[in-house]
This record gives sequence, structure tokens and C-alpha cells, in this order.
Amino acid sequence: MPKAEVPREEALRRLDERAQALKASTSRPESQVGELSASSQAYRILAELLGGVLIGLAVGAVLDRFAKTGPWGLIGGVLLGFALSLFMARRTANRLMAQARAEEAARSQASKPKVD
Repeated sequence: MPKAEVPREEALRRLDERAQALKASTSRPESQVGELSASSQAYRILAELLGGVLIGLAVGAVLDRFAKTGPWGLIGGVLLGFALSLFMARRTANRLMAQARAEEAARSQASKPKVD
């Protein structure tokens, strides 16, 4: 038995409903659009730690080359780069912790029953 012909408008309406349902089930909530995943946050902190040391190493090597100060520019550059990278990583971690605390406070406020 052949299937009954479904009018074109009805088929388009059903397809549109299915597309909207798929979009709703796969989209992220508005609050999570700007947030980073935990692994990407960890990689960012790691990049700050390594980047600061490498930048300090490069600046120290350039200083040694042009000022002819021997290894002292390199040593100082690595130490300053390490200190700077620790500062930047701590600042990022503090910002992420404050964001997590604010989200937790918002969740706890939303879960408390309202007393009138």
C-alpha cells in the first residue's frame, strides 16, 4: 500500500519543528557560552607559566648578547620571567575561583525556597 501524500506545507512544518527541537537539545545555555572548560583553563595557566619563563629566557639572552654580561642576563631573565609567570597564573586562578564562587552563590540562591 502506498503512503498517503502529505501536503508540502505540513512536511515543511514537521521538518521545522524537528530542527528546532534538535537546536534546543544541542545548544548550550546562555550562562555557559562565555565560559571555558576546565581543561582549557588548565592549559591557559600552563601556557602562562611556560610563556613567562621562555620570554624571560629570550630577553636575558638578548641582553647577554648585546651587553656582553655573560650568563647574568640569562639568569636574571629566567628568574624575572618565572616570577612574572607565577604572578599571571595566580591572577588567572584567582579570577577563575571568584567566578566559580559567584556561580555557586547564584545556584544556592536559586535553590533556596522563597519565603513570603
